[in-house]
Amino acid sequence: MTSDEAGSTLDRFFVGLTEFVFHSQLGVVDTEVVDYVSHLLVRFTRLDGLQKIRRIDGRPVTEVVALVSEAEQRIGTARREVHRHIGDFTLFWSGVYPEALREMQSSDKCDQFLNYCAQGKRAYKIASSIESDEPTATAELLQRMSDQFEMCAYGLREIRREWERRDEDGTSPSPLLM
Repeated sequence: MTSDEAGSTLDRFFVGLTEFVFHSQLGVVDTEVVDYVSHLLVRFTRLDGLQKIRRIDGRPVTEVVALVSEAEQRIGTARREVHRHIGDFTLFWSGVYPEALREMQSSDKCDQFLNYCAQGKRAYKIASSIESDEPTATAELLQRMSDQFEMCAYGLREIRREWERRDEDGTSPSPLLM
């Protein structure tokens, strides 16, 4: 199997699961949001998707506080992309692996988790306010991602439950092992 075939298999797997969960279980019919979430899952299966933003010395930025600092140092489209990445990064972790966030937090886990989500909503909102010619993430779509952040995070948790259920049943391979 070539990497293109594996990629398209993974793409189909995440697109199918995302559509199933969002359309059937959540009743979400906004196809742009559903497509955005499925593509986010595909992008973040690769380490370079999670570590997209780099410091000037080339090291990846993987902490939200450092990502916000990087965004503030950039202008125009570059600033928009860092804020969009912050939204994507926080949505991915709060949706797919919320237990990892809880483990990373110290004393008041619930409030820290809510702040993490608030940062993601804020980042999408800022990204939506910066003009860009990028066709895959319009300002309107990024605003909807901000407005529907919690619902999307819940949908991602349901997607994870579904792929884990399918993996336990033996009906499909775990996408993280592909």
